[in-house]
Amino acid sequence: MTEHPDLARLQRRLAEFAAARNWQPYHTPKNLVAALSVEASELVEIFQWLTPEESARVMDDPGTAHRVTDEVADVLAYLLQLCEVLGVDPLAALAAKIDRNERRFPVPGAEGRGGEQQPDS
Repeated sequence: MTEHPDLARLQRRLAEFAAARNWQPYHTPKNLVAALSVEASELVEIFQWLTPEESARVMDDPGTAHRVTDEVADVLAYLLQLCEVLGVDPLAALAAKIDRNERRFPVPGAEGRGGEQQPDS
């Protein structure tokens, strides 16, 4: 079984990778957000013209699965670098967001109300 590295270790590796190449001056929040957007768009591009059924099976094709995996990694890398630069703990931010959404969008029937609202993204 492959050991999964934790986020802090991955963030350190990304920071060391950038430092070894003297890329820190370019890793501003603005540039990292732009790069994150580009990488997310590259992920969208893979799915752009697929039917819902085809998109559900995208990982069945090894070539496409490899592309999806690479783009997911790129998105996560830029997101983790952005969090590092801004001092955001991504896991704490996600936990807090889930807590807020659970309060905003209770389970239908719980507390006497259902809700047709869409979750925050």
